[in-house]
Amino acid sequence: MNWTPPKSPYTLLQEQIYDDPWKVFVCCIFCNLTRRLTAEPIFWQVIKRWPNAHSLSKANINDLIEMIKDLGLSQRRAKALIKMSDDYINKDWKADPTQLYGVGKYASDAYRIFCRGDWRDVEPKDGALVNYRNYLKEFYDAEENKKAC
Repeated sequence: MNWTPPKSPYTLLQEQIYDDPWKVFVCCIFCNLTRRLTAEPIFWQVIKRWPNAHSLSKANINDLIEMIKDLGLSQRRAKALIKMSDDYINKDWKADPTQLYGVGKYASDAYRIFCRGDWRDVEPKDGALVNYRNYLKEFYDAEENKKAC
């Protein structure tokens, strides 16, 4: 599928990284229970240091904990990031991303919306994803109305 999610007024981080599912999962681990404004700068620092699943799966957990400590839950997040990255490389997860360690409904929904374009079949509970999905409905309804005219 060749899907490019349209840019919304919400400027979600996932809109920028949709072409790399691993980054979407990392983003969701960062944003879970944390405000985006707090999580985003640290997300980019981590991605700069460990730019792919292979490098993050081999990260020193103490270095990662130190880098993400301001997010809270740093030990839990660091473990999740390393194990999820390893699973991303070694598991057959594409049909069900929740098979990845630390990936729940929020991250799975984000993957389906931003990476796969399956937004019509997703019923997110997260407020930002609900807003984005509603935006997509309006965006594509407006596109259809233009074509009909």
